[in-house]
Amino acid sequence: MSQIQKKSYQFLEDLKKNNNREWFTENKPIYLKAHQNIIHFIDALIAEMKKIDNIENDSGKKAMFRIYRDVRFAKDKSPYKTHFAASLKRATRWLRGGYYIHFEPGKTFIAAGFWQPDKDDIKLIRDELSHDANPFREIINNPGFKKVWGELEGETVKTAPRGYAKDDPNIDLIRHKGYIFSKQFTEKEVFSEDFVFEVTKSFLTIRPFFDYMSEVLTRHFQD
Repeated sequence: MSQIQKKSYQFLEDLKKNNNREWFTENKPIYLKAHQNIIHFIDALIAEMKKIDNIENDSGKKAMFRIYRDVRFAKDKSPYKTHFAASLKRATRWLRGGYYIHFEPGKTFIAAGFWQPDKDDIKLIRDELSHDANPFREIINNPGFKKVWGELEGETVKTAPRGYAKDDPNIDLIRHKGYIFSKQFTEKEVFSEDFVFEVTKSFLTIRPFFDYMSEVLTRHFQD
């Protein structure tokens, strides 16, 4: 069943209160059922997303992040994440941007965009924004886009990246280290039979942004 089950979220709530290996081991069967429920949802989401975009993922299981935390350099030594999450990748080097979905009681959201672009990509983006940011602004300020995704998110540098003027008229965009948008969902929406379609519909509205950024990031590939 692709519908998100309340029991899956109950497991996450219980895990948050008992984030230790002994409890997790005792409740492993419950975890496996919750995990499988999310996998089924992601399988259904991939199927829907393939109708509107060229998605590389073929398996919900492979798209999901592990629940085990890497605590080697963390102050918080809790061994498990208290959420489920998955990412979908667009296929081929020509289609840029990624999709993310996060399942957590009271904090379920989707995100889309460019998380920590590499140095070559971030330079291409910043150079384009410095040259002409009007197309970018027109997309993110479109009322329909804004209704779904709200404001641009992502970590920024304090002043201006090296090589860019502090008084550049588009410095507010150039300062970004990533270009991310997110949308929150209530648990009523999450547990709805239509949730997979609502997520797909929301992701569809990010396409103008992805199309613009893909053109910026692949222009140098063209003859």
